[in-house]
Amino acid sequence: MRIGVPREIKNHEYRVGLTPESAAELSAAGHEVLVETGAGAGIGATDAAYEAAGAKIAPDAGAVFSKSEMIVKVKEPQAAERAMLSDGQILFTYLHLAPDPQQTADLVRSGAVCIAYETVTDPAGSLPLLKPMSQVAGRMSIQAGATALEKSHGGRGVLLGGVPGVHPAKVAVLGGGVVGFHAAQMAVGMQADVTILDKSPAALERLSNHFGASARVLYSNRAAVATAIAEADLVIGAVLVPGAAAPKLVTRDMLATMQPGAVLVDVAIDQGGCFETSRPTTHADPTYVVDDIVHYCVANMPGGVARTSTYALNNVTLPFALALANKGWKKALADDTHLRNGLNVAHGAVTCEPVAEVLGYEYRPAEEVVAG
Repeated sequence: MRIGVPREIKNHEYRVGLTPESAAELSAAGHEVLVETGAGAGIGATDAAYEAAGAKIAPDAGAVFSKSEMIVKVKEPQAAERAMLSDGQILFTYLHLAPDPQQTADLVRSGAVCIAYETVTDPAGSLPLLKPMSQVAGRMSIQAGATALEKSHGGRGVLLGGVPGVHPAKVAVLGGGVVGFHAAQMAVGMQADVTILDKSPAALERLSNHFGASARVLYSNRAAVATAIAEADLVIGAVLVPGAAAPKLVTRDMLATMQPGAVLVDVAIDQGGCFETSRPTTHADPTYVVDDIVHYCVANMPGGVARTSTYALNNVTLPFALALANKGWKKALADDTHLRNGLNVAHGAVTCEPVAEVLGYEYRPAEEVVAG
């Protein structure tokens, strides 16, 4: 199979779909890898490194899209990229379709076979291709929040860990999954005063056993969330409903209860955000202020640490890319129910039920498309 890797064009996105090492694995399996010139620059991978791995270098994205049977990316295809997709072409990348009706419409129109990293599952029911980026984003959320709390960045002027004789910052983490756990871990490590909220009894027990007295672990309900954010200097939005839009846990009215200069970091912004006042921002212009509250809503946070993120992502995506290339998408999805869960759009049909429901498409089960 001919596999194409275009340069990412989303604002300040420096990751790349395949590392040279991954390209070498695919080449060794008998596949042809076509990489757009400069695609790996953001992770320090030169065109020569890809060529040494057996890949060929394409002059532009048009050549990659027109000559490849499968496109491997990181972020969702931008409008110019969606226009280059062709009927039956495989797209393997993050999509986050639920809050993005225009992208969904374009992918449906293209006829491409679109497999989303974020809805591929594993036997435990978790999301293995989302996990490494959730780990990165969770850890980065504390770094970003700590910076935004500085007075020069519009924040309250609070040091996350305080100093002897001065209270540390209060950090509220909404959601105790992968993002929330790693955010809390970083905040605790920086000696902040940390509260984690979650609805899952299993998650509450796991978090409590891990953090002990280092963090408060509370059952999440409206009253608990309202109290936590009113007291917090920094709030991390870390909730996820797989494939669906994130629930709005913090309303605009609730901002009035917060300390002026407090910071909201919405890691769920890819899925529409979990704060009512959230809107996507970029690394170039990461924050804005609503009702005296600083909002950080960068939709591709892990792109800021592109090398770490790309290698972590490739560790989990490469086996699936190899399966798709070795078997073809129909057999690969027929053989692996977990990879099949990643199919979101195929041949003009929406095959992810939460996406179909929220955007008003007729849902067609992936099994039907694969069998057809």
